[in-house]
Amino acid sequence: MAYKALYRKYRPTTFSEVYGQDHIVETLKGELSEGKISHAYLFTGTRGTGKTSCAKILAKAVNCTAANGGDPCLSCEACKAIAEEEATDIVELDAASNNGVDDVRLLREQIAFSPSRLKYSVYIIDEVHMLSLQAFNALLKTLEEPPEHAIFILATTEVHKLPATILSRCQRFDFRRIEPEKICQRIDYIAKEEGFKITPAAASLIAAAADGGMRDALSILDLCLSASKDITEETVAEVCGMSGNEYLNKLSDYIIAGNASEALSLIDELYTNSVDMMRLAVDLSAHFRDIMVVKTVQKGTKPVVCSAAQLEIYTEKANRFDIKDIMRAGELLAACISSMQTANRRSLLEMTIIKLCRPQLCDDIASLEKRVRALELGAPKTVAAPVSTAAAEPKPEPPKAMEKPQVKEAEPTLQEEEIPLPEENEAPAPMEGEAQANADTPIAEWSEVLKILSKTAPLMHGVLNGSKAYIKGQFLLIDAPNTGFKDLVNGENSVHRDAIRRAAEQVLGQTFKLGPYKAKSEAEETDPLRAFANKLKQFEM
Repeated sequence: MAYKALYRKYRPTTFSEVYGQDHIVETLKGELSEGKISHAYLFTGTRGTGKTSCAKILAKAVNCTAANGGDPCLSCEACKAIAEEEATDIVELDAASNNGVDDVRLLREQIAFSPSRLKYSVYIIDEVHMLSLQAFNALLKTLEEPPEHAIFILATTEVHKLPATILSRCQRFDFRRIEPEKICQRIDYIAKEEGFKITPAAASLIAAAADGGMRDALSILDLCLSASKDITEETVAEVCGMSGNEYLNKLSDYIIAGNASEALSLIDELYTNSVDMMRLAVDLSAHFRDIMVVKTVQKGTKPVVCSAAQLEIYTEKANRFDIKDIMRAGELLAACISSMQTANRRSLLEMTIIKLCRPQLCDDIASLEKRVRALELGAPKTVAAPVSTAAAEPKPEPPKAMEKPQVKEAEPTLQEEEIPLPEENEAPAPMEGEAQANADTPIAEWSEVLKILSKTAPLMHGVLNGSKAYIKGQFLLIDAPNTGFKDLVNGENSVHRDAIRRAAEQVLGQTFKLGPYKAKSEAEETDPLRAFANKLKQFEM
């Protein structure tokens, strides 16, 4: 005798055997007990939740000659004929392959004939949402006013695709995902009947992997039995492909560390081993989803399908990740998956991984927030030690691209002191211990000041990238090509001005007032009034 799959062997035959749909079972049994039979039923819900099974039980119950409390007796001729699939009055139509208007017209012709053996002719249309618009129109009139001997049972997983005219003519029942506890109870029952062993942890893992579908759970159980008669959590993980995905853990580790080089090397290795790039992106997206759930759900059972060992890994990663970074990763991967339909999959995934590792390459709000947090966390808590002005000539630093910040820093407001204008032709006072600097010659120690700012005020260091500084008397005149410099220093917040002064004092050994540098033009030299006006503008900071 051919082997019969568990989900077929243990398909419920009465309403009392249906698991996890008590709200539907009790309603149907109550209606049948009172003799209230509708002409059209609509069963909707996700796969494997009992829609077709309940449809067949309902077909038995309405034709059973000895029904007990709404349940079919399973022993009368009608119940036996239906169970053995010998009743020609029970018609099952798969709308996925019979979705044309001609199929519905043929069905309408059959409805006109009275049942040959049973009390009611029952028409079960599975995946009814697959019918064409013309087929729905052909079915509509018959569904609205069928013969007294005809009952329709429509089943679908996508009820939103059904026309409103069809929905309004049916008694609708929504099948829910079956609770994991109910699935575990059914698995334990089957284990006793079949004589195999399964640990509670393994049963729970099967229930979680089934995603609320009893049929899927029993299919997974069938696969596990093929591997071992003593089913453990490791057996389920191996059968469901939950083990052997260490590369996902490695990829997320590289992303946390910002190691784009190692991440791309791993992707190249997976590509060489024929791993589909879209599948990899989908799995990585699910990986970050699980980390997000573990990060968010702090207490109780976490809705994550994985082994206990993998759950510990997720917990460790959740502690290292910020929730905003996890959500940013999910959004970037979702956009990547969407774009993979029409572009090079490997290139898109590699670019997405680089963006995840290096948020400075992105201009979205989440990336900017991550960069600001990194700057805040990276700023030292104490002032750096003074740097000697007699140090060797510093090496020029490579330029760093910095964007103009959009958010003001929330620091105490300190007003800049009034900057007195120097008298005309007044010579600046020499610095202590050294000769007076020429205001037209940039100071060589400015790069040392920028080095200190890179540690104490990274934002100002970026804004002053490529700048020069000049000394004139008690003023430190700064020539910055970045237009954001004046906006920051002239703002109400004095934090930026104070940071520059402190850094300059450490290097130059003297406290300066700040001012913008502007070279003299020939017109200023010949026009004293223009020169005086420009000096007024020069010291606005």
